[in-house]
Amino acid sequence: MLAEKTRRAGAFHRALWGLGAVLSGAVLALGVLCLFAVHWYIGVYGNNVGFGAVVNTLLGPLDHVEQGLVVSFVRYAALPAFAAAALLCFVLFFSARRRLVLRIGGRFRCPLYPFPRLFSLAAALVVGVCSLLYAAQRVGVPAYLRTIATRTTFLEGHYVDPDTVALQFPENKRNVILICLESMETSFLSRELGGGIGANVIPELYQLARDNVNFSSSDGVGGSRALMGGDWTIGALVSITSGVPLKENTLGERSAFLPGLTTLSDILHENGYFQALMVGSDASFGGRRQYYAGHGTDRIYDLYTAYEDGIVPRDYFVWWGMEDKYLFQYAKQELLALADQDQPFAFSLLTVDTHHVGGFLCELCGDAYPEQYENVLACSSRQAAEFVAWIQQQDFYENTTVIITGDHCSMDGEYAGRNLAPDYDRRVYNCFINAPLAPAGAKNRDFSTLDPFPTILSSLGCTIPGDRLGLGTDLFSATPTLCEELGADRFNGELANYSDFFVREFL
Repeated sequence: MLAEKTRRAGAFHRALWGLGAVLSGAVLALGVLCLFAVHWYIGVYGNNVGFGAVVNTLLGPLDHVEQGLVVSFVRYAALPAFAAAALLCFVLFFSARRRLVLRIGGRFRCPLYPFPRLFSLAAALVVGVCSLLYAAQRVGVPAYLRTIATRTTFLEGHYVDPDTVALQFPENKRNVILICLESMETSFLSRELGGGIGANVIPELYQLARDNVNFSSSDGVGGSRALMGGDWTIGALVSITSGVPLKENTLGERSAFLPGLTTLSDILHENGYFQALMVGSDASFGGRRQYYAGHGTDRIYDLYTAYEDGIVPRDYFVWWGMEDKYLFQYAKQELLALADQDQPFAFSLLTVDTHHVGGFLCELCGDAYPEQYENVLACSSRQAAEFVAWIQQQDFYENTTVIITGDHCSMDGEYAGRNLAPDYDRRVYNCFINAPLAPAGAKNRDFSTLDPFPTILSSLGCTIPGDRLGLGTDLFSATPTLCEELGADRFNGELANYSDFFVREFL
């Protein structure tokens, strides 16, 4: 009987030890994975992307993520983390009948290895938990949690609902072509021109900005701030076209994307515009299709329509889908068709070749610059300028405003770390071409990617009483932006906090 009890007790303790080893090993493995993932993330993205963007992207549609990023994560984060966790677990939980013992004096014995079970369990938990806490701190999780726990009434006091503003369009409505260049910022100008690097790798875009309307924070060619909630693609697109940031609490599976928000597309739809969006990847990624289709966009072109329309073969897939040389070709074809319709059109184009990491080096890219990313940026500048030149040769150009803007600052943390000074003030590129009015003052302005919303409408000849829509200010006017009125730091801080108004009115 005693032997049976002893056997059962031994079996129970072995099972308990096994369960403890599995659980503590899992905590260790998770902590190590997070540690390697954070190291990879900061190396790829740098420190200029908020944790809210990470949450937003992970909870949104992830179809057709660029495969290079997946491969990079597996190679430099997942596999090394697995190897490190496996090695640590083996060392901690290795078991053997004989132990290495340190003898001190005649009687005192200190077991050295294999480790005592309680020590192994405690060590695994400590390493795992400390790794998790360190990783969370490195990517700003505590600050993120503080912001979503802090409620603000800022939007109630400063948001201008477009539905309450008596917008007046001209009788002869102008077309608009909005070219969003992935990650395009004025940092890619030379330092002599106000940029952040040694050479001007986007000379064509620089010249377009010089020859047309460029809103700037300096006397020269400059751009806008990318504030909280607008520092990744879909957040930037929402900011540019609605004057509000994309709050992280909007994500997840959804049939409608911000259904209570009045956007640029809603306004143009109500005023008789035919609207189209064109991207070179899967339009569903990041919620882009849901956002545009849900707010009055009539047609969405992406990789799959390019297959159907014969732009690329059905089995074609590079980078995020198809490179920009095909995107611009596709855009020319469809713009001619839109111009033949009996209504004004609004055409939005989003490029992709300049996405991190390193961009996509197509056959049009040269090797004039030492880094691949610089050659990709130079190629994007040339292609965008050639596209604008083609537009200017078309019959519809006379009554068309062309706008070029970056979406956000580049997330290529490796390139920025090598080439940009840590304190360099990075700004998003902008250029307004063939607008029917001149700005009251385009230079030495402090503004953000929330301000293009009313500015785009103004560039179409639309009159905006009060000069503000959403949280944006018409930059053609002399009215101070919220960055200028409140200070950019305060403005950005308020945008980060949780807003009941945002949830109640827009979701």
